[in-house]
Amino acid sequence: MIADQTNIRRNDASLTSARRALYFVLPVLVIVGALIAYKSSAALVVIGKVSATGVFTPRGNVIPRVGASEAGVVTRTLNYFLVIWPALVFGILISGAVSTFVSPQWLARFLGTRSLRSQAIAGLAGAPLMLCSCCAAPIFTGVYERSARLGPSIALMLAAPALNPAALILTFMLFDYKVGTVRLAASIVAVLFTGMIADRLLGETRVHCDMDNWQAAARPADFLHFLRACARVTVRLVPVIVLGVLASMIIAQMISVRTFNSPAAQFLAIIVVAAVAVPLALPTFFEIPLAVILLGSGAPMGAALALLIAGPSVNLPSLLTIARSTNWRVAGVVAASIWILAVASGVFVSLL
Repeated sequence: MIADQTNIRRNDASLTSARRALYFVLPVLVIVGALIAYKSSAALVVIGKVSATGVFTPRGNVIPRVGASEAGVVTRTLNYFLVIWPALVFGILISGAVSTFVSPQWLARFLGTRSLRSQAIAGLAGAPLMLCSCCAAPIFTGVYERSARLGPSIALMLAAPALNPAALILTFMLFDYKVGTVRLAASIVAVLFTGMIADRLLGETRVHCDMDNWQAAARPADFLHFLRACARVTVRLVPVIVLGVLASMIIAQMISVRTFNSPAAQFLAIIVVAAVAVPLALPTFFEIPLAVILLGSGAPMGAALALLIAGPSVNLPSLLTIARSTNWRVAGVVAASIWILAVASGVFVSLL
């Protein structure tokens, strides 16, 4: 009789745990699933057009063509947010959902300790999101502040734009297979090692991680926590992202076509393009037509590849977000790592 009652209590506890897990995991899965469906449908349309026409035409009113100035900096900034706002909203919602519904203990166990395995897990989680770096930045904040795992949080943020499956497919479709292969390999290296390098160089990171047990009750009123978390992320990060985009548009406006048309300065062109691409804010896929434009302007293939690697991986808004959530040293290490990787990849493909 006592054994039967013990088994009943255990079964009830298991059912309660399952309900709680479903209650807290389901909102995150719904938001992430909606994001993947939205990005996948848009990506398939772009891939279909490129497959039919063999070209990918950029929007000149967002990122200026090299040497052109059809619109002003403020206009381009507004147009940029008109393009990315749905994905940015998804990024804020995912950050708020992680902060509200995902247990810090579970997230810390899922991401693990400093290892390639945890970096790979975070990369695999980020790649299907297919977000630009601006829109992935709020997710970094949510995951990092919830898990206190710097390396995997950076890996997840980098994987969303750098390992975007549709962008990689378009790269193989529009460029030589060597360019696509090196871009894929460099992106994997960035995801696996950039966060780990930052974590190891700067030692143990410290972040306040909310360990309250209010989640255990699984109350419907917890939706208010979610709304507050989304509002907090918006207030903290959107102004930083706006300033970063505005600054990157100023940088883009200053690029001159003469920067790339010197055949005697191929190595210098790779360095310059990588340095410009790191802070430059680009919507999803925009690095591809810009790389084509660079080639048409006389830039070497290595410079185009440096843009394909550094352009989507990070930008000034995402670096400012990292700095706000951690410190400037972490943001500097991430920027330097991506720049070095882009330059090395550009030089390598130029020697092939």
